[in-house]
Amino acid sequence: MLKKKKDTEDVTTIEQPVSPEQAETVEPHVTDSQTGLTKGEVDERVAAGKINGEQTIRTKSVWQILRENIFTFFNFIFVALAIILAFFNPKIGNFGFLLLIVFNTAAGIFQGLRSKRIMDKLALLSAPKALVIRDGEEIEIPLEQIVLDDITVLSAGKQICADGIIVEGSIEVNESLITGESDAIQKGVGNKVLSGSFVVSGKAKCQVEHIGQDNFVMKISSGAKYVKKPTSEIWRSLMFVVKVMSIIIVPIGVATLLVKWLGQGNDLNNTVVTTIGSIIGMIPNGLVALATTVFCVSIIRLSKHKTVAQDLYCVETLARVDVLCLDKTGTITEGTMEVNGIEPIGDNDADCIKQELKNIFTALEDDNATANALRTYVQDLTAEGEAEAKIPFSSQRKWSGVRINGKSYVIGAPEFVFAKQTNEMKQKVADMAKQGYRVMVLASSAKPFGNNALPKSLEAEAYIYITDKIRPEAPDTLKFFREQGVTVKIISGDNPETVHAVALRAGLKDCDNIIDMSTLHSEQEVYEAAEKYTIFGRVLPDQKLMLVKALKLAGHTVAMTGDGVNDVLALKEADCSVAMASGSDAAKNVSSLVLLDSNFASMPKVVAEGRRSINNLERSASLYLMKTMYSILLAILFLCIPTEFPFEPRHLTIIGMVTIGIPSVVLALEPSNERVTGHFLPKVLSSALAGSITVLIGIVAVIITKTWILTDLTKEQFQNACLIVTTFVGLIYLLKVSLPLTIIHALNFVGMIGLFLGCYFTNLSHFKLPGLNLSLQDFFGLTSDFSTNSLKTIALICYIVLILFIATVFVTRNVNRKDESNMTKILRKFRVLSPVGKDQPKKETEAEQK
Repeated sequence: MLKKKKDTEDVTTIEQPVSPEQAETVEPHVTDSQTGLTKGEVDERVAAGKINGEQTIRTKSVWQILRENIFTFFNFIFVALAIILAFFNPKIGNFGFLLLIVFNTAAGIFQGLRSKRIMDKLALLSAPKALVIRDGEEIEIPLEQIVLDDITVLSAGKQICADGIIVEGSIEVNESLITGESDAIQKGVGNKVLSGSFVVSGKAKCQVEHIGQDNFVMKISSGAKYVKKPTSEIWRSLMFVVKVMSIIIVPIGVATLLVKWLGQGNDLNNTVVTTIGSIIGMIPNGLVALATTVFCVSIIRLSKHKTVAQDLYCVETLARVDVLCLDKTGTITEGTMEVNGIEPIGDNDADCIKQELKNIFTALEDDNATANALRTYVQDLTAEGEAEAKIPFSSQRKWSGVRINGKSYVIGAPEFVFAKQTNEMKQKVADMAKQGYRVMVLASSAKPFGNNALPKSLEAEAYIYITDKIRPEAPDTLKFFREQGVTVKIISGDNPETVHAVALRAGLKDCDNIIDMSTLHSEQEVYEAAEKYTIFGRVLPDQKLMLVKALKLAGHTVAMTGDGVNDVLALKEADCSVAMASGSDAAKNVSSLVLLDSNFASMPKVVAEGRRSINNLERSASLYLMKTMYSILLAILFLCIPTEFPFEPRHLTIIGMVTIGIPSVVLALEPSNERVTGHFLPKVLSSALAGSITVLIGIVAVIITKTWILTDLTKEQFQNACLIVTTFVGLIYLLKVSLPLTIIHALNFVGMIGLFLGCYFTNLSHFKLPGLNLSLQDFFGLTSDFSTNSLKTIALICYIVLILFIATVFVTRNVNRKDESNMTKILRKFRVLSPVGKDQPKKETEAEQK
């Protein structure tokens, strides 16, 4: 039976709960470290459910994508309206709105499936593997196939994927992904190793003790398994629009039907058709699908930069971030070391010191960050001499040694190599540590090592200065965020002075604003420190979570990067979380974005994609909401006057096609890198207000013309006059949102004018739709039967509404500057916008006014 030795170095111990009745009989299984489990034993454990299982977050299933795009509230409304139309007025043209529904649904499904396929491929490429012994052979298997009592082979650089007990060999383990501390811990036979940590050096075999949810890493990250509502402002805004429209369309529709049919005595069939037309006009059909498509395209574009987005709207959130919390290790630094220089002591020559280092690390087999950095430093030299004795580095000794050609060399931390340091040596170490350097000393002696002990009469030959290797892209990325007005804070479990030095080298501003979080003892102190300081050292995992919560409570949109299990809860709490592919699986599973190449420079690309999505969606959404707003105004207008609603569903099909549908797709996928300002829904509504009011005024002008000037206008001529005026205003508004004009914008605008005129004034009666004896003019309900006077009157109305539109734009722009903050406050009450701290609204208004 394997005897468990108490390991005082373990961070924690997790034991499976055992009932009192079982306490006498339950004994751990002992697996032979040479042969491992047999196939039969593996199958037995799989059948019993003793398998690791899949712990990662999967993408949506095909059924989920189909369900979310097909079974929507608006789709149900449109199908219901189509069924009603089929009974009262089955003209094929009135069902044209269903084509838009089919197109929007198909586009959403296509982009969703395409995004799923790309994300699944990227996730497969980045999936970790485990090396186990089964039937006497070493085989590589996916993590989810590990079973209880498996023998796993651990070596340098490997992440420990399941809790276990070492049964053979010895390794040094880095538990920084769990604790935040980067010091390696020696683990030997009988010691426990925890999932989430990784091997620094050595090789060992480990028997799996816990699997699945019982693993230490899963117990820590279980707090992050709650479902968090999407933090996307656009998503919340669109859902708010859907909710409001779902409340008002039914009462307005019923009221219109009753007033026109019963109150004014209009024909039932015509009343049903025009009522349905007013309802269709109020529904921003396609807006949600367009937003989904735009963000799916962003995700696909980001995948080309080796970035996996696990949340559809995360690119938008990162583009709105105003506070970015960074973890030092793996984000600003590469997680490796580099030699910054050597300083010979006394008369020693620098070239001779380099040659000695080459000889030492050619002989030693140490495989850790420091040894690898020193090997790289002297890689151009050729080793000389034969090693007579070797003492590998250990975390207990803090030094390593080798004897070559009758001379003993020792390299390690000064306080461990020299028990009695000189004042000069102490001062040197202290001064360089403040600058972020790790100081090592090279010493030599003619005397041999004694039983793995230091030789006597050691003399210092040189100081060696080593630092964390700064990512080459880190300074430019930090500069980018600073220029965008994003406050960068560094949160790390390391010594504050070390973190300060790294931040200084990376070019972070306000580096002197430091705090040691180990000096804070209450939650209130942590909340007060969140906004006050820039660099946070010795931060515990629960303190990281509190810092993120405090910043969000103060009204900030917070993004956080991390790679360790100790970052998981804070990553989950952040509005947008970014994990490095080189980090822990737990961190990657809960993050919104995963950088597959662990390249910090990818983040500006994500911000650029978010800006493109937000800016373009603001343009496109304003087209949809202008139609919704003027449809509501017109529905209320025609409730109050004894005139039939001028639009049938087929009229709204062509209006939507040339002023919204096609143009919005073109605008939504355009490049745009303008800085995001203000809030989505207030900006869109205030922008659409001018067009909506102008359409209302134009329709009122047509009604006045029919009532008192051109009293002989037929019903069809009246409908088409309203259609022309509405389309004219829609095209003017399209021109406004397309500014500044690019070649694509100009072609888009001119093309829509040509499409409308082509459908309207060209005789297409000899062009029949396949299988239908119907011209396109009949399909859209168009007529060109106008007298000269009526055409002049319509032209005059269009000219008047053009002047009114320009005037309305200027008026509403001034109103927006004064009242948009009030609209923002109202939307906050409905939780469309995130709540803010008491000082935030004032700052926000000032920024928007600028």
